Amino acid sequence: QVRLVESGGGLVQAGESLKLSCATTGLAFSAYGMGWFRRAPGENREFVAAMSGDGERIFYGDSVKGRFTISRDNAKRTAYLQMDSLQSEDTAVYYCATDSLTTRVRDGYANHWGQGTQVTVSS
Repeated sequence: QVRLVESGGGLVQAGESLKLSCATTGLAFSAYGMGWFRRAPGENREFVAAMSGDGERIFYGDSVKGRFTISRDNAKRTAYLQMDSLQSEDTAVYYCATDSLTTRVRDGYANHWGQGTQVTVSS
């Protein structure tokens, strides 16, 4: 059974950084694309970042380009999202997702999702 568990969320001040982690079990991790999405209160789910299993293909949403960095450690079966220069608009629940096709992750059609971790940025 595939399981994704996010961690690392919290409350920070604007301009600060956070690093989210997504630990996985039950899948051939290095063969799966990983991604991050977020949902702010009253808003639609928004694509944040995605990375292919080999790390060669990386995608970012326009609102986070240059501030957020996705990475992965295939030995630890864990994906990460480094978030720098956080702004109040980044406040949301952040979800990780995975699928054997990275494009499905990027486009929001991943087969597996985590439960989410709350990130709150105060201004």
